[in-house]
Amino acid sequence: MLKLGILGLGEGRSTISAALNSKKWQLKTMCDLSEEACKQRAKEFDFHHYTTSYQEMLNDAEIDAVAIYTPDKLHAEHVKMALKHGKHVICTKPFIDDLADAKELLELSKQSGKKVFVGQSSRFFEPAKRQRKDFEAGLIGDLITIEAQYHADHRWFLEKPWALESSFKWLYGGLSHPVDFIRWYLPNIEEVMGYGMLSENGKKGGLKNEDTMHFIFKASDGRIARVSGAYTGPTQPAQRDSGMSTILRGTEGASQADYHELRYAVTDKTGEEKIIIWGDSTLKYYFRFEGQSHHAGEYQNYLEYFADSIEQNFTAYPDMQEGIGTVALLQAMDKSLKTGTPIKIKDILDTYGLVL
Repeated sequence: MLKLGILGLGEGRSTISAALNSKKWQLKTMCDLSEEACKQRAKEFDFHHYTTSYQEMLNDAEIDAVAIYTPDKLHAEHVKMALKHGKHVICTKPFIDDLADAKELLELSKQSGKKVFVGQSSRFFEPAKRQRKDFEAGLIGDLITIEAQYHADHRWFLEKPWALESSFKWLYGGLSHPVDFIRWYLPNIEEVMGYGMLSENGKKGGLKNEDTMHFIFKASDGRIARVSGAYTGPTQPAQRDSGMSTILRGTEGASQADYHELRYAVTDKTGEEKIIIWGDSTLKYYFRFEGQSHHAGEYQNYLEYFADSIEQNFTAYPDMQEGIGTVALLQAMDKSLKTGTPIKIKDILDTYGLVL
């Protein structure tokens, strides 16, 4: 059984639950700068081995991997420290916030021989897993196009002071989920064009950046995809809409994975239509506490996938290279919003001397 340290006990809360419920991991230590946060999680999970010193956790030779859930601007330094101490790494998305750190991290990962996995949790939700399995089995033929969206009534975020800072962008905090689905199926995106706006609700609430966005992507083989996001208004009832959906349109069929509803629909190459909705027991597996705000089941799925990759020596995706590529794509999207023009991802990578 592999031993895990968790850094950052806000989002890391789901990983605590995941590790404690996993037969492949043993939670060894949890860490947060806030001793109050440590005590809160210790009480909640009846797990009392914690520290406020990241260095102390890294010095523990028994820990095989560190899972990082700190603010985006700290990811690069925390990943770097973990690799230098011989730890495998799980890092929440987005992987880093400054591509200037990418080269050093890629080299360090290579030198250390340790694996780095980006915790893009949405891939590990039941509908997304089933959609990917059917796609790889050829049920819908060759992919023509993909559409993904994340529309959520997140007006409650306006109550959080950090959400009103100029550094906070829904592009990275929310839209990165459907963008990851686009890259999962079309990894060779070469150009993106998008428009965004700040809604009246967002303006009144004090947001500084776009809360409503639509983007079109073009891959190097000519295929196109689209993504949309809207974050400060009502959404359709679940029977008609989903907070997050991914639609694949293929040469012989189509499929749709609806995230929060645990719903999947496919029309396969035989013309057969199927709709699968997972039951209460699965819902409880994913949403272990506070309704749908923490998705511990997804985290457990990816923790165990990463454990398998360590023990069987295969690459767990998204790996560091893919995580960096997604950040480059998000930065190209951000630039397109500012300039109103199509942006090539290669131009972003070239700025930092990166070849992925």
